[in-house]
Order: sequence, then structure tokens, then C-alpha cells
Amino acid sequence: MYDVVALGELLIDFTYVGTSDNQMRLFEQNPGGAPANVLCALSHFGHKVAFIGKVGDDMHGAFLKETLEKEQIDTGGLITDPDHFTTLAFVNVDAIGNRFFSFARKPGADTCLTTEELNREMLRNTKIFHVGSLSLTAEPARDATIEAIKTARKAGALISYDPNYRASLWNSKKEAVKQMRSLLPVVDLMKLSDEEVELLTGERDVRKAALKLNNMGIRIVAVTCGGNGAIVAWNNEIIESPSFHVSVKDTTGAGDAFWGGFLHAYLSQEINNRRDVELCAKYGNATAALCCTKNGAIPAMPKLSEVENLMK
Repeated sequence: MYDVVALGELLIDFTYVGTSDNQMRLFEQNPGGAPANVLCALSHFGHKVAFIGKVGDDMHGAFLKETLEKEQIDTGGLITDPDHFTTLAFVNVDAIGNRFFSFARKPGADTCLTTEELNREMLRNTKIFHVGSLSLTAEPARDATIEAIKTARKAGALISYDPNYRASLWNSKKEAVKQMRSLLPVVDLMKLSDEEVELLTGERDVRKAALKLNNMGIRIVAVTCGGNGAIVAWNNEIIESPSFHVSVKDTTGAGDAFWGGFLHAYLSQEINNRRDVELCAKYGNATAALCCTKNGAIPAMPKLSEVENLMK
């Protein structure tokens, strides 16, 4: 039995790291993709995890598969596609660590996963099944995502969801809102950023938005608010969790790190009261803070000992 199985994009983040002697911009090849980032954090914390998705039969795809295996993430659900290139994301980071994305994905291998290629054995044997919204941007991955959710739910898994909005990957904002909201009725645990709450709920206020999602039947809704920490809606309550102050180098993967830390604490205890939820959020914020101190996403995921040391 897996603790968490995730489906979605696995890609290369080419992250800006300065200029060469010839004053040309330099980009570092970092493995990434939101669902894989979450799994990496959980793997570092000792959880049994697996990934379902697709990469190209190219140097980047081989590198990504090797990376997951090094991170002790089961790749039995990872398909290599000879006909489509691995998705690439070029990430520019400003002076205070904010990110700006440019994608090479027309189409990328991750959008070409089919329902027939799903590893159903993994889906039927996991406590939590996690997805994002980037696998909803195009067919056949959209149908594969929906089928995977149905399979996991039928087997008793909780559904975890991070909408992770990237405007340039959708045909329109209207289409993005429609597809991103389509999963809400089947979600048990949800993480989104303060920039995404209006898209998902129509509410600008993060607290009202989180409570609205909570009242829809999503048992835990966490909203990350950057340097202001996070708020969590649970049992029709709002729980505030402050951030940890660190020297920020790169915020890539911070939201995924938060959710990895949060799910670790969720899996490690019974959620019976407000204090239990507060601990989940504290783990999330500490994991995210440490992720921000290094470049990239997967390479920046901290160890459990580092997180717990920061929490002391």
C-alpha cells in the first residue's frame, strides 16, 4: 500500500542562475513538475510514494526517470513516449525570488498520457491520490486524470488536489476556470495559492474562499499566502499558520513543498481537532521555507530532520 500516488506533469525547470563570461544568460537543468515535487518531499519524510505520468524518449525524460528513482519514488507508472518531447519550463527568478514561466509544450509528453496507460494497480493501492490541474489542460491526459480519480476513489483513496494555475498553458481563462473547478466535487484535501482563490471560488478574500470550498465538502482546504504563511479551513473554522523567516533564493516548488509537509503530518496522525490541523500547516510552512533557500524544486526539498529542527 502506498501512502501517496500522484499523477501529472514531470518536466525540466530550466532556472535562471546568472550570466556567462560572455554575458549570456545561464539556466540550470532542474527536475520538476508539481505532483512529482510533492512526492519528493514525502519520500524525504519516509513515505512510500509512486508517480504516474509520461515523459519523452529523450535525454530529459531519461534524466527525470533517473531522478525519481534516486528519490525513491516508484516509477512503475511512468511511461516513456517515443513520439513526444519532454515538457520544458524556463523559469526566470527576480531579485526577491518570484518566478516567471515560459513553457515548451506543444504538446509535451505529459499531456499525452492515455487512460489505457494508467497503472491501475497503483491507483487501487494508495491512501491518498494527488493530482494538479495541468493534466487537465489537454486531451488525452484530461480523460486519464478523471479516470484515475474514479479508480482511486472507488478503492477508498482520499483525493488531494492542487489547481496550480499556469495561464500560458490554457486556451483561455474561461476554459481554465471550467476545468479547474470540475474536480471540486470529488476532492477531499485541497491546496491552492492566494492567487488562485478567485479562479476557484469567485471570492477574492482568502478566508471566505477557503470556507466556501470547505462548505462544498472538501474536508481540508489550505491556502498558501507566500511570506504570510498559510490559512486552513477545517470544520468550518479558519486556522492561521505563520511562515518561517529564511533567506529566500528561489520560490520554485515552495507550494509543493508545503503540501508535501502538510500531507506528511496528515498521514502521521489522526485529525481530530484544531491542534492536529495546526501541526499539519506548521510542517507545511517549515518545508516550504527550507525549499526556498535553494534553487529548483526537487533538488531543494529538505529532509525531515531539517524541517523538524526549524520547527523547534
